[in-house]
Amino acid sequence: MEIILKEDVINLGYKNDIVTVKSGYGRNYLIPTGKAVIASPSAKKMLSEELKQRAHKLEKIKKDAEELAAKLAGVSLTIATKVSSTGTIFGSVGSIQIAEELAKLGHEIDRKIIVVKDTVKEVGQYKATIKLHKEVSVEIPFEVVAEEA
Repeated sequence: MEIILKEDVINLGYKNDIVTVKSGYGRNYLIPTGKAVIASPSAKKMLSEELKQRAHKLEKIKKDAEELAAKLAGVSLTIATKVSSTGTIFGSVGSIQIAEELAKLGHEIDRKIIVVKDTVKEVGQYKATIKLHKEVSVEIPFEVVAEEA
């Protein structure tokens, strides 16, 4: 089943993408929640016309994302957390802690666009990917250290 996404859906696509999904997923979840519409010929025509009109706006959004990526390129974070005597973290470090550390440095980043591939449960060096735009992402190295008592 071909559908047109009306908003970004993680692990599926971005707004205005035409994607193929299983019919149950489309009919039972995406369409009723307003995240997508069926990609009929008339809907595709309307989409192409809308994209032509919004091309310059999209270019500005991409340019802003590239500027933010350039600012974040040199950033590396150090996250202090409570650690056991064996070096294991109590809990884990995720996108929330990374977003908080970036906010302390003056970069307000939504935690939903921060992706940490590995589960961070030990002290060490890791990388997080920030997906600023569908074509622009930046990797942020971060180090997890023991919190001073």
